[in-house]
Amino acid sequence: MEKYIKRIQRYIPFQLEVIPALKNTKKMSESEIKLKEGELILNKVSALDHIVLLDEKGKEFTSKQFSVFIKQKMIHGMKSLVFVIGGAYGFSDAVYHRAHSKLAISQMTFSHQLIRLIFLEQLYRAFTIINNEPYHHE
Repeated sequence: MEKYIKRIQRYIPFQLEVIPALKNTKKMSESEIKLKEGELILNKVSALDHIVLLDEKGKEFTSKQFSVFIKQKMIHGMKSLVFVIGGAYGFSDAVYHRAHSKLAISQMTFSHQLIRLIFLEQLYRAFTIINNEPYHHE
């Protein structure tokens, strides 16, 4: 992950922020977990942030289409684009209402650790496509 974070930072100011996992979730219902995780997520974003949820029900892109999505956000002067990976049960209603869009990485299910790596690689790939660099092959 560090390798891709450093590569992405060559193109844009970028930071990865991980919200710690909730404790004692065995005593909590699915909806309680989503609610608590949602509060932690919403406490981290500002009113000016453009929120994109990485969600299985979101729009799927090819790498090239994702690069166009990123480029369009940059062209329209997006100050802060925030991608959010949800918990095991998804997002709370409050997080869904705050989000501007949803993006699906795959219809498959991945662990949070793995999806972070996959997403960072795709974000880096998007910037290489935008800049016509040879990393992406068609």
